[in-house]
Amino acid sequence: MSDRSLTDGSVTRAVLAVSAPMTLGILGVIAVGLADAYFLGRVGRTELAAVGYIYPVTVAVTSLSIGLSAGANAALSQAIGRGDGDDPALRIGLHALALGGALGVAVGVLLWVVQAPLFALIGAGEAVAPEIAAYVLWWAVSFPFLVTSMLVGAMFRARGDGITAAVVMGMQALGNIALDPVLIYGLGPVPQMSTGGAGLATCLVRIGATVGGLAWAWHKGLLGPCRAPLKGMAASVRRIGEVGLPASLSNAINPAGMALVTAAVATLGESAVAGFGAATRVQTLALVPLLALSSGVGPVVGQNWGAGRTDRARRAVRVTFLMCAGYGAAVALVLLTLAGPIAAAIASGPQDAAIAATYLRIVGLSLFGYGVVVTANAAMNARSRALWSMGLSLGRIFALYLPLAWLLLGPLGFAGIAIAAAAANTGAALAALWATVRTGLTPFGRRTALGARAAAVSPGAAGPGAP
Repeated sequence: MSDRSLTDGSVTRAVLAVSAPMTLGILGVIAVGLADAYFLGRVGRTELAAVGYIYPVTVAVTSLSIGLSAGANAALSQAIGRGDGDDPALRIGLHALALGGALGVAVGVLLWVVQAPLFALIGAGEAVAPEIAAYVLWWAVSFPFLVTSMLVGAMFRARGDGITAAVVMGMQALGNIALDPVLIYGLGPVPQMSTGGAGLATCLVRIGATVGGLAWAWHKGLLGPCRAPLKGMAASVRRIGEVGLPASLSNAINPAGMALVTAAVATLGESAVAGFGAATRVQTLALVPLLALSSGVGPVVGQNWGAGRTDRARRAVRVTFLMCAGYGAAVALVLLTLAGPIAAAIASGPQDAAIAATYLRIVGLSLFGYGVVVTANAAMNARSRALWSMGLSLGRIFALYLPLAWLLLGPLGFAGIAIAAAAANTGAALAALWATVRTGLTPFGRRTALGARAAAVSPGAAGPGAP
């Protein structure tokens, strides 16, 4: 097995080596959602509306796979950093796949069973119900494969290989986009399947990505025969779950919070909702490099914490925070000067465009803060402090964003929503700085006594460079 050590050499290079390829992988995932909406929008309004109902639910359910991959990354990267050897690392990988497969099947079955009342609860009417059911069937079937493929990606990233994980994500996205028109419209001998075709395309590429990812992981030695494969399974499941469950909830908090914010925006009328939707699509694209950084910092912190190189783990957090600040400043400048033309290019009318531009100018100033939050969360997850990450995500949405949005909505209108988002990002970034100190990942200045004590009592802190 060939692991890339992230415990030596330049910390900045180590973070970028894993993060940079993930930018393309994450863009590919976002592109699939945009492609589904584009192709189904050309079929009809009902099909497009179905995607609107499906998207937030599938994003929330996908949080489970993201959380499990964070748990697997933490367990595996720390084991690699400690130098536990091949057999323990192989066993952790096998245990993660077994856990993910079992949970993936259970959640997929549950989603299919409850999909009718679930979507009715969030407002889906009888007209869109058949389209939703046609899509959800295939999405539920494919969910165990999604979980498995994300766990395989986490195994590669934990070993310092961000390229393979990104290639798997990118190829999956390209395959999905290529199959969409064939199955949605029905080309050649393939019958038109409409929304069900979009779901089937997703299912097929997930199966292909899983088979390919597993085969490549086996070839590279990340998976394979090992002595006593069931040894320590309970401990592995516990370590993965300790990070995976809170991380899953953390990732589900944001879409849930955005749904509640959209309810506040809806009180201002359809133009406000349309403008808000257009602006958040631009925001999602702008956040891709920051999300990639969060994918990269986790393995670096995990390996170094496991190796007792807590000094390098802290430097990795500092580097990513500085990158977030630099990138955030550049994005803020772009949006301040070009928010109008950008909004006009994607909005459906001048009123929508004006609302979107307002949001982009104000919130663009704070995107660095969102980056600090997600990278801090990834770093704390990697050193098995996922409850802190969950608290940070909960605080950003429910202690800052939602209360401020409703408070400022009346006197300031839509600008109040944008100011609330900017304040939440900035306030949560300050909270993230405090949280990293409390969890021993002090990113700036001398280590405080508080940070030293937190690190000293933490698992994996022993060894060279440990406090």
